[in-house]
Amino acid sequence: MLEIKNVHKTFGKNEILKGVDLTIDKGDVVVILGPSGSGKTTLLRCINFLERADEGTASFDTIQVDLHNASKKDILAIRKKTAFVFQNYNLFNNKTALENVAEGLYIGRGLKKEEALKISKEALNRVGLAEKYDAYPSQLSGGQQQRVGIARAVALNPDIILFDEPTSALDPELVGEVLTVMKDIAREGTTMLVVTHEMSFARDVANRVIFMDGGNVVEEGTPHEIFVQPKEERTKRFLQRVLPDDYSYHI
Repeated sequence: MLEIKNVHKTFGKNEILKGVDLTIDKGDVVVILGPSGSGKTTLLRCINFLERADEGTASFDTIQVDLHNASKKDILAIRKKTAFVFQNYNLFNNKTALENVAEGLYIGRGLKKEEALKISKEALNRVGLAEKYDAYPSQLSGGQQQRVGIARAVALNPDIILFDEPTSALDPELVGEVLTVMKDIAREGTTMLVVTHEMSFARDVANRVIFMDGGNVVEEGTPHEIFVQPKEERTKRFLQRVLPDDYSYHI
């Protein structure tokens, strides 16, 4: 469904992505792991044109684009197939939960407001916020705000949802509610590309795990292959550092 080839991105003198390749099939839940600064978030942002890659190509079904020279028409075509869930929610503080979800539908997608509101309510229901239609972000917990962000992505009915460390800004006690929603969405067959440090999510939900470091894909495989039988020494060192001693997958 989505194939990314030879993606390069440099900020100043820092080469963040060094020729990354990535293929995602319909229904995949792909998790990208790696230390801070490895290029994970930059890769997601380049796929959705929140950053302009210096080099690379993307094939999305019948759409083929040069990631550096893509036209506005190409970018719009890709964005119509994707949705992005941000680390820090990116909600409009002066709009209710329902308005935050609906805005992308009737402004970005041109739906009639009545239809947009109906779809938005269904999306909020799916993430457990049926009682929060009229709540403003300041009246919601961090976990609830992130669930509004997920509802906003789901409402767009995209081919793939890109998650950029969706639990990293949350207090530990709120992480579980967001991961539960993500697991439910994955079980419904939604194609997902997830940058996260949540190892249990990668183990339990992903069908493929990618480990990145230094702007490169170091290793990829099934959760069992990555967590139990990693081939690369760099992957082993990373997992030994981040996994708790009592984790059910041991190196």
